[in-house]
Amino acid sequence: MKKIYVVGIGPGASGQMTIRAAKALAESDVIAGYHVYVDLVRNDYPGKRFITTPMKKEEERCLLAFEEAMKDQVVSMVCSGDAGVYGMAGLIYEIGQSYPQVEICVIPGVTAALSGAALLGAPLIHDFCLISLSDLLTPWEKIEKRILSAAEADFVICLYNPASRKRSDYLQKACDLMLKYKREDTICGVTRNIGRDGEERRIMTLTELRDTPADMFTTVFIGNSETVRLGDRMVTPRGYQNKNRTE
Repeated sequence: MKKIYVVGIGPGASGQMTIRAAKALAESDVIAGYHVYVDLVRNDYPGKRFITTPMKKEEERCLLAFEEAMKDQVVSMVCSGDAGVYGMAGLIYEIGQSYPQVEICVIPGVTAALSGAALLGAPLIHDFCLISLSDLLTPWEKIEKRILSAAEADFVICLYNPASRKRSDYLQKACDLMLKYKREDTICGVTRNIGRDGEERRIMTLTELRDTPADMFTTVFIGNSETVRLGDRMVTPRGYQNKNRTE
């Protein structure tokens, strides 16, 4: 069977994968992916062959997966979170045009916006958007426009890849942009290592967020004008109370 599963493994812990994702990995002969993500599932699937590549080797990783699939192997390309949200699903389909014999099946997973939101409370109950601050594949000028537009439209904003060693000030820059349209006391939340050892969550204001350290394992949530802090949780009301008052 020539087949590639593109599997979203969620936060990474085996107990937080979907049943469908776990079955796909169990069915596979080969598990491929970025080495950090493969290591999250390696111990749960002994006897499998593993293919890993470092960051920035995504095309090479996909080609290796297709070459294995062409040997009548079932291959799983694992992605953190969801395979279709900043994951490998799109690139697999693009490269798959050269391998029409290989069946492709995308297995959805729980992306960090959802698992992080659950950790913080309920920040995404109303309209929200996801923006990655990584400018590796997207020019910063375009990212800046997206941040400004989302802030002006009063979206709850979830930021992926908020900072790295080479982009240590990007979260600060994003906060400065949002402060043009959002209040300084806008409720925000930060999660790190979701579902893994060292899991963290914090709730703060947008001003405090500006000076908060972050890395590639951090997911950031910026509330809208209605978002509140309820105890130690971050909640964005959907408007049920307002609806009841008008009825």
